[in-house]
Amino acid sequence: MNAPQPKATSCPPRPVWRHRLRSSFESTLLAGTATALVAGVIAWLAGAQSVAGWCWIAGTVSAVVPATAWMAAALRRGRAGVDLIAVLSLVGTLLVGEYLAGALIAVMVATGRALDAAAQRRAARDLTALLEHAPRSARRRAGDRVEVIPADEVAVGDLLVVGPGEVVPVDGRIEGAVAVLDESVLTGEPLQVERAVGDSVRSGIVNAGTAFEVRAGATAEQSTYAGIVRLARQAGAENAPVVRLADRYAAWFLPVALLVAGAAWLASGSPVRAVAVLVVATPCPLLLAAPVAIVSGLSRASRLGVVIRSGGALENLGRATTLMMDKTGTLTAGRPAVVEILTAPDLDAGEVLRLAGSADQLSPHVLAEAIVAEARRRGLPLALPTDVVERPGRGVSAGVDGHRVEVGRPARTPSGTAWARTAVNRASLDGAAIAWVSMDDAAVGAILLRDPLRRHAPRTLRRLRAAGLTRLIMLTGDRLEPAHEIGSVLGLDDVKAEQSPADKVGAVRTEEQRAVTVMVGDGVNDAPALAAATVGVAMGARGASASSEAADIVLTTDRLDRLADAMEIARRSRRIAVQSAVAGMSLSLLAMAIAALGLLAPATGALLQEGIDVVVILNALRALRSPGKQAELPADTERMLLRFAAEHDELRDALAQLRDAADHLTTSRDDSALEALRRVHTFLTDRLLPHEHGEESRLYPALAMPLGSAEATATMSRTHAEIDRLAIRIGTHLALAETSGEVSADQRADLLASLYGLHALLRLHFLQEEENYFVLADDTDAHPTGARAQQNHGDGAR
Repeated sequence: MNAPQPKATSCPPRPVWRHRLRSSFESTLLAGTATALVAGVIAWLAGAQSVAGWCWIAGTVSAVVPATAWMAAALRRGRAGVDLIAVLSLVGTLLVGEYLAGALIAVMVATGRALDAAAQRRAARDLTALLEHAPRSARRRAGDRVEVIPADEVAVGDLLVVGPGEVVPVDGRIEGAVAVLDESVLTGEPLQVERAVGDSVRSGIVNAGTAFEVRAGATAEQSTYAGIVRLARQAGAENAPVVRLADRYAAWFLPVALLVAGAAWLASGSPVRAVAVLVVATPCPLLLAAPVAIVSGLSRASRLGVVIRSGGALENLGRATTLMMDKTGTLTAGRPAVVEILTAPDLDAGEVLRLAGSADQLSPHVLAEAIVAEARRRGLPLALPTDVVERPGRGVSAGVDGHRVEVGRPARTPSGTAWARTAVNRASLDGAAIAWVSMDDAAVGAILLRDPLRRHAPRTLRRLRAAGLTRLIMLTGDRLEPAHEIGSVLGLDDVKAEQSPADKVGAVRTEEQRAVTVMVGDGVNDAPALAAATVGVAMGARGASASSEAADIVLTTDRLDRLADAMEIARRSRRIAVQSAVAGMSLSLLAMAIAALGLLAPATGALLQEGIDVVVILNALRALRSPGKQAELPADTERMLLRFAAEHDELRDALAQLRDAADHLTTSRDDSALEALRRVHTFLTDRLLPHEHGEESRLYPALAMPLGSAEATATMSRTHAEIDRLAIRIGTHLALAETSGEVSADQRADLLASLYGLHALLRLHFLQEEENYFVLADDTDAHPTGARAQQNHGDGAR
């Protein structure tokens, strides 16, 4: 039974009520100024000019007070923004008696502020999930007695007991027994690890095995997890306020407007002419066009499953040049998948998987879930297990069809036979975890599992580079070797492995000194880095809620390609905002020159400014449209893609026959090599080649139109020709061997080259098709098994 968890004390969450109060006030201001304007117009049409004037005065005054407060706040931050011109215009209309012009400006100011608030509003980021996971209590052993104490009372040197499923309360060293740990909260890695007695262990890690003891090496306040919470709070507090696009342009527009207004007054001696200049100089293209474009971008992104919490985040995303990414759950699927099944001689891989899947059905372990999912995907009939025994850190033992089946990590690795040694070697080379399968105390198979690369990842990173990102970096808590392998596959500019949450924050801050930086992650361990980045992006569909709360942007669908969509939308929205602002200000400058010559009265100028606003707002609304042409697939072509993608998954399972046949050629001198060659030839002629010919004759011609040219598939067609050539070559060797009754010595070298070459070529070809073509179908990223052949992931324990 887990230790009771008393409520943790923490700093109060961000004041959400302030955001709500601000939104309510700005909506009320807009309604009030619009009502005053309309009431004044009605009164004027009814002949009550005095009443109309007072209505317009009320509307103007209601905008002057908050506009003055906004101006003062901007000046305190050292920015003379668009609000200063608005205040001067409003006050000027009151002083010279141009009340209608003042009411029109008041409505425009209130409208712009409401739009800006809609673009800037964001959810509170109170780090709730981080605080909920924080260790609050500990079990301290005192002799034969175990007492539950608050975590902050743990002293260095205390002996603590960590029960199954409990969180390690403080940093320390393991004593008494080997520990099986889930370190995903700190490293992001989904596979569990085994730590020996004497190994260090960090707070925040979950015990995934049986109870073990920890000798405290630090207090709770000095431990790792407390540091994560502090980092997230500090990073969030250090983010500078976003400088609005409107304010950046106002920095030069403001002095120009004041100079022209002053010159008009001096030249004419009439303050009305100066007010007319200020009225047409009121930066409504800045107050309205930029927020409209940004809000339109936010709306467009939300329809694609991208929640952007503020207009500032969209603006910053649009000018970012550096992207930093976590690996697990961001570039990879974040959950293991079966990549290969090796069996003892004369046993079928499907039957071994069926036995393992049957035994694992009741286990919550992440590897067990992957094995059961693979068995079901293949349509294997799983039996109901009996007498199930879950051994934390070791696996499952269960009765299946009258046999005792064990799945997981046995007490002694069965590496005494050739097939078992092959399994160990392949797991080591491929960075895979092994789940051994035994039946009645005899090892019958080994299931290799890895965390696969997302199918959309390579294409998405190419799109991100095309969108303007010049530096792509991966941050991961995983080991150096698998991390560099992923970096090589994706062509990343830098890879930083074995990163703690503090290391990630440091790396983000270093990059931020060079350029606007985006950080993408999905775990609790990523939350501090997301908060520290200029723009934090959370993979929110399956990621930890802490990362979503610390992020500026949340991808609500489990698709990495939505990040590229968000980048394209951000770039386009910002570009349209700039276009609208520049066009509007250019028209305003022209109107200012006309007003300075005395050809525009303040009220007429206000109406002209309204016309300018309409033009720039209509242009800004273009941000609602798609940022670019996507490949439009006919329904028949999409169904064909999905069918061939499913065939890939089936064929990939059989590719191991090629390597197995090559292994037989090097180790066997009996009929087994010839029999393995026959199986390979049957697979090639009955299954593989019909699939490749179907792609060549039906799929590739169908893709020519959406891809724009038949040349888009030309290199893949050349690969098909090479696959045909190697298959024919293997068939010729088989015919020669059948004639002589054995594979001759002079055939072996060329056969090995053909088998290994075809195996490597097919793996590469499958991946290329999946990354270039199959991702065009909408739901392909929902099936990460399509990318299981990627080399990825470190060690894990079962």
